Amino acid sequence: MKLIIQIPCYNEEETLELAYNDLPRHIDGIDTIEYLIINDGSSDNTVAKARELGFHHVVSFKRNKGLAKGFMAGIDACLHLGADIIVNTDADNQYCGADIEKIVRPILEEKADIVIGERPIDNTEHFSWKKKKFQHLGSWVVRVASGTDIPDAPSGFRAYSREAALRLNVVNEYTYTLETIIQAGHNKVAMTSVPIRTNGETRPSRLFSSMWKYMKRSSTVITRSFVMYKPLKFFSTLGAILLLLGLILGIRFLVYFFTGEGDGHIQSLILTAVLMMTGFQTITIGLLGDTIAANRKILEDVQYRVRKMECGSEQKNSEE
Repeated sequence: MKLIIQIPCYNEEETLELAYNDLPRHIDGIDTIEYLIINDGSSDNTVAKARELGFHHVVSFKRNKGLAKGFMAGIDACLHLGADIIVNTDADNQYCGADIEKIVRPILEEKADIVIGERPIDNTEHFSWKKKKFQHLGSWVVRVASGTDIPDAPSGFRAYSREAALRLNVVNEYTYTLETIIQAGHNKVAMTSVPIRTNGETRPSRLFSSMWKYMKRSSTVITRSFVMYKPLKFFSTLGAILLLLGLILGIRFLVYFFTGEGDGHIQSLILTAVLMMTGFQTITIGLLGDTIAANRKILEDVQYRVRKMECGSEQKNSEE
């Protein structure tokens, strides 16, 4: 059983040693533990520091591509290197390395394919009151959109079985955390969470410059992901609301018309027609989107099979 711990890095020369020293060297049930960094276009000596510390693998981008692309590049590299379990953690030592054993345990016991670390958000001192509330709100929205019960959706401390990693597919360029949960939820992947500990803040977050900007971009990711996997439900609901509004205005106009006061309410009739037509068009878009979503599932299955063949053949060659 091979575990690879991947760490996305962007100018992490100062904090990487803290994260590295905190990583586990042995876990019961794991034969081999290796460490990998994804250098996301760092301008400092992150790569040199990683090699000095003893990281086994380095994946490098020449320029910064963002957390989502870095995460997927690491997953792809880990699969080709023969990982049976992949753990993602942060270079700023936000998460307690000793808890890696806790998040891989459900996978080793074959109880889950994805395990997400649940941070003690309410007890985290460097989180403001506003940030705590927004974290809870965001996680609730993701639970509704994904049909899961994951309490800490933005947590980047997570473990994937090889099977789950082969099926991962992130299309947004901002963050992988929310989209992968929604994807896994709709694909019925066995997923759970475990409580974890966090360390003190070593540097400000680089994912967002303000809470409002983070909320705006996260809401876009959630909406896009939900529409991608459930377009018929999304557009049918929206279309039904428009049709209902149009129906209400239409009934209102008819009431005025039959009481002899319809002449002054022609605008209501026009608005009724517009809302009804828009509602029907929106539902039609949902039907088309549902067809595209069905094709997407087929393409994801093809991608999974191709990845499995590629990574399986490379793993076999490395063993020989």
